[in-house]
Amino acid sequence: MGTFSFKLPDLGEGIVESEISKWHVAVGDTVREDQPVADVMTDKAVVEVTAPVDGVVTALACAAGEVLPVGRELIRFEVEGKGNAPAGQPAAEPAPASPPASAETAAPDRGDERGGRDQHVAETETGTDTDTDTDDNVASAQPASGPPRMDTMTPALPHRTVLTSPSVRQRAREQGIDLSLVPGSGREGRIDNRDLEAFLEAMGRLTATDQRHPRSGSRETPITGLRRIIARKMAAAKRTIPHYSYIEEIDLTQLEELRSQLNNSRTGEQPKLTLLPLIMLALARVLPDFPQCNAQFNSETEVLTEHEAIHMGIATMTKNGLLVPVVRHVEALDLWQAAGELARQTAAAREQRSAAADLQGSTITITSLGAIGGIATTPVINAPETTILGINKLQQRPMVRQGNIEVRSMMNLSASFDHRVVDGYDGAQLIQALKQLLEQPAAIFVPSFPRPGQT
Repeated sequence: MGTFSFKLPDLGEGIVESEISKWHVAVGDTVREDQPVADVMTDKAVVEVTAPVDGVVTALACAAGEVLPVGRELIRFEVEGKGNAPAGQPAAEPAPASPPASAETAAPDRGDERGGRDQHVAETETGTDTDTDTDDNVASAQPASGPPRMDTMTPALPHRTVLTSPSVRQRAREQGIDLSLVPGSGREGRIDNRDLEAFLEAMGRLTATDQRHPRSGSRETPITGLRRIIARKMAAAKRTIPHYSYIEEIDLTQLEELRSQLNNSRTGEQPKLTLLPLIMLALARVLPDFPQCNAQFNSETEVLTEHEAIHMGIATMTKNGLLVPVVRHVEALDLWQAAGELARQTAAAREQRSAAADLQGSTITITSLGAIGGIATTPVINAPETTILGINKLQQRPMVRQGNIEVRSMMNLSASFDHRVVDGYDGAQLIQALKQLLEQPAAIFVPSFPRPGQT
């Protein structure tokens, strides 16, 4: 018998380390060659790593969620024959088991997260009574089993002298109401039953039955997997790229009418159109005039690579986080092809079926919050690209056109640019050219029609 040491392979694209997101085997398992042993997360995609030999797993390099550099031992097998590990070389440390939670490290139970239902705060109220029964004039503690007092849920206020009757005071205690907060309508602010009833109608009863509690629990969540990659990429983009954003409102009334007509006349094989394929074609139409916006900038070599091909990344929210599948060669697609490829790529991303090649190589990115929309955004550039276009909410708004107020379908476009290579004037010109096409959508589909700014 021998020992075979399998190192984390080079997964391409200049990747120097990867996160072991999931183990498919454990120490002691017998595996066959090409059997999946681990899922490895790169900054592009999840890659399935398979066993290179038949054997028995004797050691795993780390626990799931940890990061290993390329070339470090990943897994060790006992195999028939000599193997490849030198004699006497120590085996990789097994993945540590999760230690049992101690009293000091255990996370708070759900009762603590809800604010500690077993904790009760004793409160007192002060006041004098000019009627009878001096027992009601002394400070009284709130019963431990009663509802939380209102004064435990509001900012501390200076107590005032409360003038009222014992019956009103008793009722206030039963309802958990601090009488110092109740406005009195009688002489010198005396509180009667009508005042208390009005206060209860306005807010006291709602608060007394709401059963709110102060919360004290907390939870620590390790940032791993796709969320860790997103965090690192966003931090690097904001740290190294001097962003500036340009926002413009677009009248999409005609474009919406065109989209409606096309959807009504489409065939069964053609996908239903959203705004995004139309915006993609319009953007592809104007980008040749702004090559620095369809480009990638290498910060280390300070080289800008301008691309003739237009590969649009489409920021897509998935259950695990943000992915950017790529629709390639948008400049060569017609409207229905663009819509179909868009639907295919985003569906694959949401269902975690994207290949690594589908998530790399974009030259410009579009991001949209869909129905959530918003008035404006300041999107973060998908490095090493130089431009990202954000689509905001489409809504009907009153607009002044030729001196008249009309209801139009309006949407704001938000674009962010890398100011190292895209000047403010050029970024603004790109969005203005895109605006003209979107507001006159027939021009998108006429090849001989001059692009805005051309003569």
